[in-house]
Amino acid sequence: MTSETDPRALGAFLKARRAQLTPQECGLPEPDSARRVAGLRREEVAHLASISVDYYVRLEQGRVRASAPVLITLAKALRLDEDQQRYLYELAGRADALPRRRRPPQRVRPAMTRLLSQLTETPALVLGKRLDILAWNPAAKALFTDFAEIPQNRRNYLRLLFTNPAIRELHVNWAHDARDAVAALRLEAAKDQEDPELARLVGDLSVQDEDFRGWWAEHRVNSASYGTKHYRHPLVGELTLDCDTWASPDGSGQRLMVLTAEKGTPSHDALLIMTSWATEKQGT
Repeated sequence: MTSETDPRALGAFLKARRAQLTPQECGLPEPDSARRVAGLRREEVAHLASISVDYYVRLEQGRVRASAPVLITLAKALRLDEDQQRYLYELAGRADALPRRRRPPQRVRPAMTRLLSQLTETPALVLGKRLDILAWNPAAKALFTDFAEIPQNRRNYLRLLFTNPAIRELHVNWAHDARDAVAALRLEAAKDQEDPELARLVGDLSVQDEDFRGWWAEHRVNSASYGTKHYRHPLVGELTLDCDTWASPDGSGQRLMVLTAEKGTPSHDALLIMTSWATEKQGT
């Protein structure tokens, strides 16, 4: 038996951890007299984990194997952080039952927010993991759609490309742009293969769209960090825009996507008309 599945190793960890805690930290009443042992008593851990004292004693002695439900309550009772929980499950030989790590909600970095507010004549989006649309400026709203009217859990660049008729029609070279976006998601997927939200997105689109299903199966990858996009806008007509994305340096996976046109070109003039119209509409 390896040390990683040795019940005695698990018992040693449980003893060491309860010695690091005080009753006050765990919400237990103040002791009436001086304690003879540091940390929590076995009886107190058993009480906090809602298991019998006899069962907990046998766990520490390596005489019984902990079940997944017991590991859950022990992790809570002993106030284990994520790394300690993983260690606990590995010692117990139950790494397969380890709960998925909670993924913190994606929040737009303040620097990204400032950049968006300063880009008044340029459509810009902040894309998060899975190409989720986290933020946008008024020019992006004027070009694409009012993202605020789309439920947050559906506000995904790739999902909208395939399921929103207006956005699909906006792209003159839809098949090219959509296939590139699928390849970009493929690259993102390799970074977190256990992401349940990614699995849900891929599953939904695979069922709904034959093109997505085929392109996803190609395993083509592409960072899609720059390129040219052609749009057919209902107000200003044809637009040819340079699309550039910049990755945030903090490792959050957030990217700023900016669409620009060279000054003096018909597309730049059209952008000015579109953003001016959007500003006037917002002010009314």
